[in-house]
Amino acid sequence: MKFIKLAACITSASLLMACGGGSSSSSSDSTINLEKAQLVVETNADIAYAAYTDSVNTAIELKTALAALKATPTDATLEAAKTAWLVSREPYGQTEVYRFRNSPVDSLDVEGDLNAWPLGEALIDYVETNTSDFGDDQVGVTANDAGINGNGAITAVYAQANQADNIIGNNLVTIDAALLESTLSADDEHDVISGYHAIEFLLWGQDLNTTDQTTTDGTDRDEAVNTTATGGQRPLADFVSTVADDAADRRHQFLEVAVDKLIADLEAVQAEWAEGDDSNYRADFTTITDEDDAKQKLTEILTGMGTLSEGELAGERMQIAFSSNSQEDEHSCFSDNTHRDIWLNAEGVSNSFYGSYAGYDSTLNGEDDVTTNAVDGYGIDDYLTDVGLTGIVATTTAALELTETNYTAIDTSARDGSPFDVLIMNATESSPVALTIISLNAQSRLIQEAADELDLGTVVEDDASDCDTQDPTTEC
Repeated sequence: MKFIKLAACITSASLLMACGGGSSSSSSDSTINLEKAQLVVETNADIAYAAYTDSVNTAIELKTALAALKATPTDATLEAAKTAWLVSREPYGQTEVYRFRNSPVDSLDVEGDLNAWPLGEALIDYVETNTSDFGDDQVGVTANDAGINGNGAITAVYAQANQADNIIGNNLVTIDAALLESTLSADDEHDVISGYHAIEFLLWGQDLNTTDQTTTDGTDRDEAVNTTATGGQRPLADFVSTVADDAADRRHQFLEVAVDKLIADLEAVQAEWAEGDDSNYRADFTTITDEDDAKQKLTEILTGMGTLSEGELAGERMQIAFSSNSQEDEHSCFSDNTHRDIWLNAEGVSNSFYGSYAGYDSTLNGEDDVTTNAVDGYGIDDYLTDVGLTGIVATTTAALELTETNYTAIDTSARDGSPFDVLIMNATESSPVALTIISLNAQSRLIQEAADELDLGTVVEDDASDCDTQDPTTEC
């Protein structure tokens, strides 16, 4: 695994112990306590079911909002649909800690359909392009199975010159579930046409220029961000249909199919975490018969926590965009909601550590107010304490708290008018984005240290990301 730099360790006095190892004040003989491990996995399963249930419920609410937009396309119904999409992300973002461990979201092969990115927006609808932030690397695809350009490559030049040769513009393409299942088939995997981000793109459109919505050429990035009206500004006219199967009507068709598939995929994952089914994933995951079983289940939990922290969140979702100053490479680039992606993914890691799930934020004010499915159980911290590893509990808690301080600064900045695509213009080590990347790296080190003490093996792979998350300013 990657070793954390001394400079990263001394960014906070609370993390000084992490550099020297978190177990110096306590010890363990690595013998697994089966009774306590059982409590951990049951709580972990409870949180998964709760968060996926909230994800299903908010996706259904999104479907209702999209139906209202189709029935009566107004500024108000468009804004309501956008709000419903933002709310639907609040519980889902907390579920991503269940990836990377062969749990249902991965084993059912639906994660790519749910949340894959970057999106193949040029396959879906018209786009504006240029040679910098909206060029081949950002909007192009090497091939596709959607029937666009003879299933061939879509370059930025082609997309600009053929703004009707896409799923929305080409009436020969049937918009149905089969179409949306032909996603992530190209070698570069940029041909994503389903899931949350496909809906996001159709609701917001590209995040272009704040003044006349012409695209940035790379020299005007200070203008190519929306600091007052964040995200893209797709016009309401794009949703006002005048004849059957026109572009607006096809956008509504696409949204209907996309949200139905989103709900179905979420329900499939939710069902695998439900109690009372002896044949589903939860039944197997919560069955511990011996120490090997317990070690396997604890390894799965820590692998999800560590890989999401360092490889996926710090590296793929933050450093790639930060080090290259590419707003198109941010996770929710159309809605400027990346600050919430970061918060919620990091919160998911904390949920597993503390054995708790507070619910989700339905008002988008930063506080969880829907607590119907809240969980307060037995976490990794409780287990480590009970087996005598109090030193690791202390250092990991400090690391998670530092990460929370840093991602809260990103969130506060976004709410004050400077979203993630503004922050990445300042690619310095003092940026809250850089500090969050570094602290995510630090907490992944401690997650691995806990695994080492429990004799679980590697839970954070060296090559989890192509990014050096010890040095966020280096390109990946």
